[in-house]
Amino acid sequence: MPILVSDGGSTDATPTIARAAGARLLAAPRGRGPQLAAGIAATDTDWLLLLHADTRLEPGWRSAACAFMTNPANTARAGYFRFALASADPRARRLERLVAWRCRRFGLPYGDQGLLIARATLESIGGMRPLPLMEDVDLARRLGRPRLVALPARAMTSAARFEQGGWYLRSARNLACLGLWYAGAPPRLLVKLYA
Repeated sequence: MPILVSDGGSTDATPTIARAAGARLLAAPRGRGPQLAAGIAATDTDWLLLLHADTRLEPGWRSAACAFMTNPANTARAGYFRFALASADPRARRLERLVAWRCRRFGLPYGDQGLLIARATLESIGGMRPLPLMEDVDLARRLGRPRLVALPARAMTSAARFEQGGWYLRSARNLACLGLWYAGAPPRLLVKLYA
């Protein structure tokens, strides 16, 4: 499975680490949506696994992904992994339960859960929009809850934003960004609030 890292001008060791791991590195515009859109445009595979840079998939993800991709019914769906935070803090477990509920109730997995989708399906709903933030919410909404499937493996995401910014404050910011997104706020405002 070829791996492409779409780098938006990182100043850390990302390019070195990506190349050392055998990934193809692509220079892309800053922002998650533009980086994902550039990465998608630079590939020609039938299936895409879209994953944020601070997220790693845990053991069992590959077999879950293969089982999903080999089921013909899933060519019109997208799979996402269970959200987990790399922290022993009990607040992380509470947040994980809330995210699982959000996904079940609203069909709203975020990009830090990964998204496994057939290229044809992605193209049929207009592709990845180059939004600097909320690109994952936009994509999930266009897919619709019935077409989103939870996969039996975890996506472990860094808890650094929560640990540094405060568990409750970070959660409040995320909810504020979501509410403002639905209210039609411009993406540049959301980026400032999210930071």
